[in-house]
Amino acid sequence: MGRVAGSVVGKAPVQRNSTCEHTKGDTMTKPTPSMLEAICQTTLLDDVFEEDPVTNDLQAYVAERTNHESALLVMSGTMGNQVAIRTHLVQPPYSVLCDHRSHIVRYEAGGVSSLTGATVQPIVASNGIHLTLEDIQKHAVLGEDVHYCPTRLISLENTLDGMVMPLAEARRITEWAHQNGVKVHLDGARLWEAVVSGAGSLPEYAGLFDSVSLCFSKGLGAPIGSIIVGSNEFIKKARWFRKSIGGGVRQAGVIAAAARVALEETFGPDPNGQKGKLRETHINAKRIADMWTARGGKLQHPVHTNMVWLDLESSGVGPNDLAEIGKEIGLKLLGGRIVVHYQVSERALSRLEQVFDRALSGEYQRSTDQSTPYGMKQ
Repeated sequence: MGRVAGSVVGKAPVQRNSTCEHTKGDTMTKPTPSMLEAICQTTLLDDVFEEDPVTNDLQAYVAERTNHESALLVMSGTMGNQVAIRTHLVQPPYSVLCDHRSHIVRYEAGGVSSLTGATVQPIVASNGIHLTLEDIQKHAVLGEDVHYCPTRLISLENTLDGMVMPLAEARRITEWAHQNGVKVHLDGARLWEAVVSGAGSLPEYAGLFDSVSLCFSKGLGAPIGSIIVGSNEFIKKARWFRKSIGGGVRQAGVIAAAARVALEETFGPDPNGQKGKLRETHINAKRIADMWTARGGKLQHPVHTNMVWLDLESSGVGPNDLAEIGKEIGLKLLGGRIVVHYQVSERALSRLEQVFDRALSGEYQRSTDQSTPYGMKQ
């Protein structure tokens, strides 16, 4: 393997298992040969000093595509959310208002409180799908009463559990928040999915928010990485907080190169994502939902994008039954949450039908494991 002018040149390793035999999550995607080739051809300069061309180009490219001034590569969606929240919140007291199912509440190890010292105010969406302006107005603290912690940031998530917040609702919330001096962050780890569903374009959605976190390593298929977008001033400050929690990476080109390919090939070059690979995952998600309901099963949530939430309890199925049945035939499942990505094979879908047949036949003896699988608390 030769080295040329700060870049590494070589042949991409052979990729095995390009299709996937389970539907546990879209985090299980594997980098494609073109991503691996991009890694082999990337630049290897220092991103902490902002010297790496591939990383700088990716950040400028994503900022342009999302209608923001600047962007910052981070290692994960959790890091992106936490850096963004910390950057927005300057002087306590402050609170963050969000959906009670949000990733920042349930799956980020209490980072908002430990890293930022903020109070988190989780609220329940009255429609069961997404927060509305009325939900937020009911709970936001805008006054000067010293008994209460003022709302300084609203954090929304789109998609949330695979369900889409409509563009019009996102616009209502952000406009009201800005009128009242409140910043709005979007956990857009799966914003790509909302866009591909036809709900609105990437710049239309992302441009509404003060900051957005976008993930490259879920449905897009990159091996690692997320990115946050915002104003020049915001990203300059965010770079400090990224460094403080260990997110300053030297040869970041190996991350940025694969992320760029994932964005261009999997989401696609157009702002609506209609020329990429994600549309098929939504079609397959609806196929799975139909397979389940045709056998008498019930759904917990409507299927908007690439997630299918099976209502196991109402369907007479135990929380770990599907996982145990699937294990017997080589299919990995996680509770009643099925996440489709573009590498899920037709064979996996066929095996899923077999799992559904057995689980809903009335003859399967329910598993003795009644624990709640990851991601299934509602």
